[in-house]
Amino acid sequence: MNIAIIKYNAGNIQSMLFALERIGAAAEVTDDPGRIRSADKVIFPGVGEASSAMKYLRERKLDQLIKDLAQPVLGVCLGMQLLCKHSEENNTDCLGIIPVNVRRFIQCPALKIPQIGWNTIYNLSSGLFKEVEEKSYIYNVHSYYAEISEHTIAKCKYGTEYAAAIKKDNFYGVQFHTEKSAAVGEMILKNFLAV
Repeated sequence: MNIAIIKYNAGNIQSMLFALERIGAAAEVTDDPGRIRSADKVIFPGVGEASSAMKYLRERKLDQLIKDLAQPVLGVCLGMQLLCKHSEENNTDCLGIIPVNVRRFIQCPALKIPQIGWNTIYNLSSGLFKEVEEKSYIYNVHSYYAEISEHTIAKCKYGTEYAAAIKKDNFYGVQFHTEKSAAVGEMILKNFLAV
């Protein structure tokens, strides 16, 4: 299987490569349009800031390339948020593939922002979560979240309930870090490679 990890101005790619290696899969990190288009599966990871990431994608015309992909695509963390319509992070217009807005967690004394650490996912409703139990623990690092919508396939709660995972057509997104979520994250990656 040919797996492409989109190379752009966002970190955490090495962790994703290691996670794939643990489940017996190899991937190529590339920003070459031809290599991305010809991949069987595409992973769009990311740790970073929305506006600078979108600027990088637009400058290299990767924004239109991602929108046009027909094979299964998995956005992770910032990669998931960039699949959405708009982010409150620096008032950023994103790719608009999934018609959902990304909001900032509301600051309050009981809540540390960003959310860093383990939390549970529930209302799992996709083959992406085959053999993943309700209320499984996943690892998060984020200050922004996608709103719940008809495209939500898993939920999480941190002060407010939000979309822990989304799906539209061939595009999947998970807010949490599959590559840091131990056996649960590995199962989700395996399931993605099987779709």
